[in-house]
Amino acid sequence: MLDTPMVTMGTMTITHDSGKMTVYGFWLYLMTDCILFASIFAVYAVLVNNVAGGPSGHEIFELPYVLGETALLLFSSITYGFAMLALYKGKKQAVLGWLFMTFLLGAGFIAMEINEFHLLISEGFGPSRSGFLSAFFTLVGTHGLHVSAGLIWMGIMMYQVNKHGLTSTNKTRLSCLSLFWHFLDVVWICVFTVVYLMGTL
Repeated sequence: MLDTPMVTMGTMTITHDSGKMTVYGFWLYLMTDCILFASIFAVYAVLVNNVAGGPSGHEIFELPYVLGETALLLFSSITYGFAMLALYKGKKQAVLGWLFMTFLLGAGFIAMEINEFHLLISEGFGPSRSGFLSAFFTLVGTHGLHVSAGLIWMGIMMYQVNKHGLTSTNKTRLSCLSLFWHFLDVVWICVFTVVYLMGTL
């Protein structure tokens, strides 16, 4: 059950479901994040052909490598789903196990993304090289920062669940993290399609 503070006014009692309100508020936050990513996608669409004599996506993107990144993130979404199923069944150790698997997959994704950025910059294809590369690094980097924030949040939640168990507060927080993590998967599918797939055609 979620925490339900009660306020008594005379003979009338009003119940506030803080858990549901927290999840609702988090949905509102995700809507603002949608606007953020939509804006960056729009900028990328405007600058994608502004290569300034530099490389285009077709010349620098390695689709098999990006498919590996994509697989890690999509599998992390599946493992988080298993963590939520274990949460609903009240299985603390299973929740921790699936969260740890999700964390490893997400960390692998970030490691591959950092390696990709390092290789591009070492070859002289950094964000200052052209408008296209500036937009590319901004879009993919913003998503990467979100995933990194999700991993930090996930690490904190593993600590909280291990220490305090599956309390109503932890259940609410894990539900919000679930929304955030799956949202990032959806955004990445858009990044993969618009940036990498269309860029290599």
